[in-house]
Amino acid sequence: MTQTPTAHTTPAQEQARAQFTVPAQHPMVTVLGSGDSLLRVIERAFPAADIHVRGNEISAVGDPVDVALISRVFDEMMLVLRTGQPMTEDAVERSIAMLKASENGTSDGPETPAQVLTQNILSSRGRTIRPKTLNQKRYVDAIDKHTIVFGIGPAGTGKTYLAMAKAVQALQSKQVNRIILTRPAVEAGERLGFLPGTLYEKIDPYLRPLYDALHDMLDPDSIPRLMAAGTIEVAPLAYMRGRTLNDAFIILDEAQNTSPEQMKMFLTRLGFDSKIVITGDVTQVDLPNGTKSGLRQVQEILEGVEDVHFSRLSSHDVVRHKLVGRIVDAYELYDSKHGTENGTHKGGRGKSGAKGSKGK
Repeated sequence: MTQTPTAHTTPAQEQARAQFTVPAQHPMVTVLGSGDSLLRVIERAFPAADIHVRGNEISAVGDPVDVALISRVFDEMMLVLRTGQPMTEDAVERSIAMLKASENGTSDGPETPAQVLTQNILSSRGRTIRPKTLNQKRYVDAIDKHTIVFGIGPAGTGKTYLAMAKAVQALQSKQVNRIILTRPAVEAGERLGFLPGTLYEKIDPYLRPLYDALHDMLDPDSIPRLMAAGTIEVAPLAYMRGRTLNDAFIILDEAQNTSPEQMKMFLTRLGFDSKIVITGDVTQVDLPNGTKSGLRQVQEILEGVEDVHFSRLSSHDVVRHKLVGRIVDAYELYDSKHGTENGTHKGGRGKSGAKGSKGK
């Protein structure tokens, strides 16, 4: 999208005007959205500006800063649309947020919305997996650059899903010979011994989210064959002890539920030509009271170690329902006010005990 020479500033009114022409090869519905839904997102983000559409011409009048940002929004949208990728309301909202952060000086990098939204990780079964936020892009880039990457953040930020996509990509491009997926068999309020069935039947529910992600990324018919051949292994963390894992892409999920000893054990499984991604949410630790979280401790131990990278995601990177991000923020606000974790005093010990548990 181009800004026409008619753009000008009127100092007396402290307003600017910009006009854009959408190239003929792009139907206006791809720019404005069905029922003008994308246009409405932009109008809500810049309520003081007047945006008008006539044919394939879009004009904006308002505060010079707003008009400049609106111009950049449409430019970024066009860059995305030229790749053949459609724009969504969520993508437009995230683009605006990135551009506003850049304008306000709160952005800590040069990446543009188009660079974030058009980075393809994996194409499978008619859909493409891409990062949707700046932090997600940096997380994916870190996996490419480092041997060990920690993805730490709240639920819904794509930590495990993006790591799985990178693992499948590495397998398909023959960077590794196998994928190993693992997680500790610990969940809130449950213990394996009380569950019915065989050991496999007890463990399977804890590994099910990893299977679900695999089914999104691979032909479901090929998964049993790959698992039978050992090309893909899904196993509880305890099964990693005593092994050296070479030529593998290894993912440890739900790492907040590892003990310090388990975390050290897992990290020292690293073999030649392998890559490790460790994901977890330090605000949702399900370990018994008194047990330290290995994920919390390892940040103090390995921060700054060469070829180890910590990617930290926040509620702004949640890609589930918008309400999930608001829930995460609400819990963080409550905990900061009351000295609690996840809205409760751990072990019923009151505020002083709860504060002490934060270091676990």
